[in-house]
Amino acid sequence: MILGRSRRKVLICDSGKKRNRHSKALHGYLTRDGINPNEFVRICEEELTKYDIEKHNCTVVDVYPFEDGFQIREESGVVINSKKILLATGITDSLPEIPGIIEFYGRSIFHCPYCDGWEFRDKSVAVYSKGGSFQLALSMKTWSEDIILLTDGFTNISRKWKERLNVAGIPVIKSRITGITGSDGLLETVEFLNRDPIRRDVIFFSTGYKQSSNFAEVLGCNLSKKGTVLFDKKQRTNVKGVFVAGDASMDMKFVIVAAAEGAKAAVAINIALQEEEMINTLNSAGV
Repeated sequence: MILGRSRRKVLICDSGKKRNRHSKALHGYLTRDGINPNEFVRICEEELTKYDIEKHNCTVVDVYPFEDGFQIREESGVVINSKKILLATGITDSLPEIPGIIEFYGRSIFHCPYCDGWEFRDKSVAVYSKGGSFQLALSMKTWSEDIILLTDGFTNISRKWKERLNVAGIPVIKSRITGITGSDGLLETVEFLNRDPIRRDVIFFSTGYKQSSNFAEVLGCNLSKKGTVLFDKKQRTNVKGVFVAGDASMDMKFVIVAAAEGAKAAVAINIALQEEEMINTLNSAGV
């Protein structure tokens, strides 16, 4: 929108595979709290039409430098030239390997307590984490006192975490999970190998994520240790002409933050184009 209002020619390439496509509600976005993500996108697209912004519902399969800018190639074979690229490709969550999880994902199984914790405040919560840090289990105490940690067969819990979990009053179930039950996407029980099932209202998980696209890496952008794209205060990557916004970046992964990053990137892109236009004008004038 900012680029459109700056009278720039903008093309959005969208495969439709957004990170929150399984969610029924978007939270934490002022004036849009609780809106269905698909409705949010519909409103966005409707508002963009008056700025003549073009959108291709497509999958981009290649991005590469070309002359003084870039070329992108769509799955259909269409090739497009662009002076600048804004990567808003997001990330893909690594879902727990629980049979039947997709039926509940986005309804009663989540990864972000800031996005969905309020709706399950004071409910019975299970936290899924198979090793390393169990910080999510501790942080969920903000939303509920009834927390159980599930490690799904992981048994090598350090002394430090055992002490912290014990002090917080969080029981640990190390048995392998064999399945979950419920109806209409709402969780009822978690089932285990060699032990009785437990009743839970919700599962929050911490199993990591990966970049949804390798374009940043292909273009030579620097990545953090967690695999997110590094950028400066103007959303610029280390590669000239390549900007990043949203979950693909290293900042907080909220929709409202992604929108703000997109606006910052748009201003930086417009300024860069203005500077290039001025240089071309001066060169043409022989100055």
